[in-house]
Amino acid sequence: MFTITSEMITNTLQMFGFLAVELTVLFLAISYLVGILQVYIPPAKIQAILSGKNGKGYFIAGLLGAITPFCSCSTIPFLKGLLRAKAGFGTMMVFLFASPLLNPIIIGLFAVTFGIKITVFYFVIAMGVSIIAGYLLEKLGFEKYIKAEAYSDPKPSCCGSSCNSTPKTINKWLQIWQTTWVDFKKVLPYLIGGIALGSMIYGFMPTEFVAKVASENNPFAIPIAAIIGIPLYIRAEAVIPLSAALAAKGMGLGAVMALIIGSAGASLTEVILLKSIFKNQMIIAFLVVILGMAIGAGYLYQFIF
Repeated sequence: MFTITSEMITNTLQMFGFLAVELTVLFLAISYLVGILQVYIPPAKIQAILSGKNGKGYFIAGLLGAITPFCSCSTIPFLKGLLRAKAGFGTMMVFLFASPLLNPIIIGLFAVTFGIKITVFYFVIAMGVSIIAGYLLEKLGFEKYIKAEAYSDPKPSCCGSSCNSTPKTINKWLQIWQTTWVDFKKVLPYLIGGIALGSMIYGFMPTEFVAKVASENNPFAIPIAAIIGIPLYIRAEAVIPLSAALAAKGMGLGAVMALIIGSAGASLTEVILLKSIFKNQMIIAFLVVILGMAIGAGYLYQFIF
């Protein structure tokens, strides 16, 4: 019988507080940084870089994702900046898939915990599937499932003659901050809702349960691990140590790979945040790609190793 303990409630509240502060700071900081970059790097330049011919733009987008230390949620403000810069849809999707999976933190921890060979396998799978998925989604016309308001660039209003009396440089930084704040207020309900759900799952789902349903004796362990990974919001810094602990408790290594990709590649919070940008059809396509990558990598890992 499942019993709710004070420890579970405490863990849930602590995780909610931690994520609320961390993701708020990350969103505001990254959005503001993107705004600064948009001032100094013309949208046409970004569009040119991420719209290269013969697959160059897709590969660059994947590398850009690999060098940015973003989790699945903090990728969203950067994605909104790319939308406003009118970067190619396929390359934006490559960045969206690759950034949380290939950030330097998770790759470094992967190498230390599982070794170079398995890390190379993970990198190749994540990069390859991200590029292929971005290319296919563009060719299949999924760009039409971006909400019109996602392209909007909110313009802050001036009060009286304050704008005229403010030095030009200071006014520029203020305008960037006002735009960032408007964006933040738009996604705040999605952010809080996702954090609340993710925190409850974190606090009330024991690791023993995850290890049990995803043991090597369960033929459906890999898809189960991939599906569990998405609502089980785990930061990049925690997903690798947690996966190692679950493997020690009996989880199959193929299922561990699926859990890592599912949890790092998507989270309940990210999916809810993406609803401020994408229509439901694009959300479904996003989840299909992450689940397909997680399950495919799990079975391929089990087959090779």
